[in-house]
Amino acid sequence: MKQFLAMWVRRFRTMVRYRLLMLTSVPIIITLLVLIALTMYWTVMYTWQSALKNARADLAVAHHSMELLQKEQRMRLTALSESYDFQYLLRNDEAKLSEWVRQQAGRYDLDFVVVHPASALGEFSKANRRLLMNGEEQTFFQQLDEMALENLHPNLPARAQIPLLSEGEIESKGLVSRSLIPVFNEQNNLQWIVDGGMLLNNSTSLVDRIRDLVYASDTLPEGSIGTVTLFMDDIRVSTNVPLDSEQLNGRAIGTRVSDEVRQAVLSSGQTWVDRAFVYDDWYVSAYEPLRDHDGRRIGMLYTGYLEWPLVRIYLTNIIELGVGIVLVLLISGLVVYRGARDLFRPIEKIHQVVKAVQLGLDRRIGSLDLTPDHELEILGKQFDSMLDQLHQRNEVIKQASIELEDKVRARTKSLHEKTEELEQHIKLLNQARSKLVTSEKLAALGELTAGIAHEINNPTAVILGNVELLQFELGDDTERVKEELRAIHEQIDRIRNITRSLLQYSRQGGVQDEVTWQHLNPIVEESLTLVRSGTKKHAIQIETSLEAKCCVEVNRHQLLQVLVNLQMNGVHAMDDQGLLKVGTEDWLDEQGKAVGAVVHITDHGCGISKENMERIFNPFFTTRRSGTGLGLSVSQGIISEIGGDICVQSSPGKGSTFSVYLPDKAADNSSLQLAKIEE
Repeated sequence: MKQFLAMWVRRFRTMVRYRLLMLTSVPIIITLLVLIALTMYWTVMYTWQSALKNARADLAVAHHSMELLQKEQRMRLTALSESYDFQYLLRNDEAKLSEWVRQQAGRYDLDFVVVHPASALGEFSKANRRLLMNGEEQTFFQQLDEMALENLHPNLPARAQIPLLSEGEIESKGLVSRSLIPVFNEQNNLQWIVDGGMLLNNSTSLVDRIRDLVYASDTLPEGSIGTVTLFMDDIRVSTNVPLDSEQLNGRAIGTRVSDEVRQAVLSSGQTWVDRAFVYDDWYVSAYEPLRDHDGRRIGMLYTGYLEWPLVRIYLTNIIELGVGIVLVLLISGLVVYRGARDLFRPIEKIHQVVKAVQLGLDRRIGSLDLTPDHELEILGKQFDSMLDQLHQRNEVIKQASIELEDKVRARTKSLHEKTEELEQHIKLLNQARSKLVTSEKLAALGELTAGIAHEINNPTAVILGNVELLQFELGDDTERVKEELRAIHEQIDRIRNITRSLLQYSRQGGVQDEVTWQHLNPIVEESLTLVRSGTKKHAIQIETSLEAKCCVEVNRHQLLQVLVNLQMNGVHAMDDQGLLKVGTEDWLDEQGKAVGAVVHITDHGCGISKENMERIFNPFFTTRRSGTGLGLSVSQGIISEIGGDICVQSSPGKGSTFSVYLPDKAADNSSLQLAKIEE
C-alpha cells in the first residue's frame, strides 16, 4: 500500500500529464467545495434566521390574540353592565344586584363576575383607583392567592391548583385576566365597579384556541407541532406542550421553564427568541413577559414549534446537494482528463528537454508528430531555435565577461584610491571650517564682552569710591555696618574679577600678548606652586611627570593663566579632595619629529557628560553656581592665538583629562591648525 501511494505521489510530482490534471481538477474541486460551504452557510443562516423570524411573528400573533381575548372579555363585561336587567336592578333593587351578577358568569363565558360598591375602591391598587375614578375601563393580568380567588368565586381555588411535576408540591396561586368596568350614577359619581375575568390556570381551551390562530394548517414542517404556553412566574399553568414529544401525549402543565429563559425574560424583561429546551425536546421558541397593572413581571407568554423536523429537512437538502455536486465533479474530471490527453505527450517531451538543458546537456525537442500548424509543434521549433541562439550568446557573454572582469578590477582599484583621498580632504576641510567658524564667533563675542566689561567697570569704580568715602566719613561708626560694608566689598571684587575675565577674553594682541621662547616645565611648576598655595586647606594631592624637552613660543603670563585655570577646574571637579595628575611631553608628528609640547591635566572627579562635552568651551557656560563660564573659553582663545589646541577626554563618574597642545613656533593659525588636524 505504501509503495502504491509512493508511486502515485512520484507521478504527480514528476509527470506533466498528472500535473495538468491537477491544475485543471483542483480549481474545480476547490470551487465546488467552496460552493458547498457557502451553500451550507447561507442555507443555515437563511433557514435559521427565517425560523427565528417566524417564531417572532408567531409570538406577535399570540400576543395580539391575547389582546383580542382580553378586549372581548372587557366587551362582555361592558355588555353586562349595560344590559336591561343590570340597569333595572341598579335603579330599583341594589340588594339583589351582587347575587344576580355572580350568576351571569357562565352566560357571558367568564370564570368570575362580581360587583364592588364604590366604598370598596380602597381594595384596589393606586393605578386601578386612578383609572376607575377617571371612568376608564381596564384589563390586566394579575396573580392572586387562594383567598383572593375564593373572594372572586368559590370554585376558583380548586380550579387553580396545579401539581408541580418532579417536585411533589401543589401551586395554589392563580393567574387571571381581569377587567374592571366603572359604573357611575346620575350625579356622575362612582357607584359600582364591575369586576370579571378568566382564570388562566389549566385553561387548555384558551391556549388551544390561540395555537389554532397562530399555527394554521400546513404552516409548519411535516412532523412538527406548534405550541402555546401561559406561565405564572416560571411555571407552566396552561400549555399544549406534550409530556412526550414523540407520542404527543399529555400536557406539560406544572413544569418550569429553563434558568436561561427565566433570567432573560422574568429577571431582565427581555423578549427571548432562540432555540430552547422545552421540557423534553428542543423547540424554536419565543418568550415575552406578562405584566400586571403595576408593570411587574408576573409570567410569560410562549410560542414555539419542534426543531428536529426543520433540521431533518435541512440535512436532506444538504445531502441531495452534496451528491449532485460529487457527480458533477466526477463527470467534469473525466471529461477534462480525456480531452487533455492529446496535449500531455508533447508537453512531457518538451518538459524532458527543458530538464536536460537545465542539467547542462545539449538537447533539442525536434518533431512532436503533430500537424505543422499545431501550436505545440510551432512552440517546439521556436524553442529549439531559441536554444541555438542562447548557446551562441553564452559563448559571446563568456568571453565578454572575462574582459569585463579585468576592466572592473582595474577601475575599482583606481576608484578606491581616489575615494580614500577624497575622504581625507573632506575630513580636513570640515575640521578647518569648524575651527574657522569658532574663531569668528569668539572674535565677535570678544568685541561684545569688551564693551560690556568697560561699561561695568565705570559704575563699579563709582560704587567702590563712594563706599570708601562713607567709611572715611563714618569713622568709628562703621563698626555697626561692618558686615554690610564687607559684603559690598566682596561683591565689588567679584564684579571686578568677572570684568577682568571678560577683558582678558576679549583682548587681542598688545604688550601683554608678547610671545617669547619658553621652556614648558618651569611654567608648569610655577602654576603648581600657585595651585598648592590656594588648596592648602583642602585634601588635594598633586602628582607630576614633567618630561617635555622641547621649547615652545608662548606668552608666559597667559599660559600660566591657562594652566592654573585648568588645574583649579580639576580641583573643583573632585570637590576639593583627591589626586590631581599633571604631566608634560613632547608633541611628535607622524615621522617622530618634535613639533611642540603637550601638557596633560588629569583629575578623578565627576567627569563631563556627553551633553555638556560640546558646550564646555562656549562662553558663559558653567555647571558651578559660583563660576562665570569664561575660564575654558578664554583659555581656548589664548591657546588658539598661538596655533595650539585644547583636547578633552572624559568619563562621567571617573574623571577628565585636558591636553594642551603647544607648537614650538607660533606661526600662521591656519597652517598650524591643519597640521594639528592631520596629526
